[in-house]
Amino acid sequence: MTAVRVLVVDDQRVVRDGLTMLLGLLDGIDVVGTAVDGLDAIASADRLRPDVVLMDLSMPRCDGPTATRRILADHPEIRIVVLTTYSDDEWVFAALNAGARGFVTKDASAAEIEHAITTVAAGEALLDPSVQRRLLDAYARGIPAGVAAPDAAALTAREAEVLAHIAAGESNAEIAAGLTVSAATVKTHITHLLAKTGSRDRAQLVRYAYRYGHARP
Repeated sequence: MTAVRVLVVDDQRVVRDGLTMLLGLLDGIDVVGTAVDGLDAIASADRLRPDVVLMDLSMPRCDGPTATRRILADHPEIRIVVLTTYSDDEWVFAALNAGARGFVTKDASAAEIEHAITTVAAGEALLDPSVQRRLLDAYARGIPAGVAAPDAAALTAREAEVLAHIAAGESNAEIAAGLTVSAATVKTHITHLLAKTGSRDRAQLVRYAYRYGHARP
């Protein structure tokens, strides 16, 4: 199996070196380079063309969300996994809007970081459970009531149910069990939801659910 090529971006040398050493011990992951800030990340991504960028958020000269947006503008095939701390909520929202596909905390285990990288490299999205809870809490507090969804995204009753379960952080299997339908049916509903809401992945579906009132209290 071809190794996932990873670029590590962090302005703190001890973190950057530690992650590089940690990832270097994992089978199936090849650290192809490191970057010290967002501008360095943009240049390194252009030169090295990694599969995944492991991106810090708060950095000098150019922050993580800005670097994410600029990298994806030129290289949309690259996947971004964000490294976040518990005080990074605003940065996380910005990175999500910029196109990041994975979010893990800086105290995550080697197995959790490996899972995030390989999942995102495979084309899926991944939110660390603690990050997802914070996103949900923040959206629940900060989204104004009564915001109308776009007409083009009118959902069926069943699609709205599936969306509510996604916003609650449930897996496809959990949604299928809760609604007493097959996993294939859930996947079909999710495909329709992505198309109707203009979302790229589950993370953006969560944001849509809270923005337009489809999340359960």
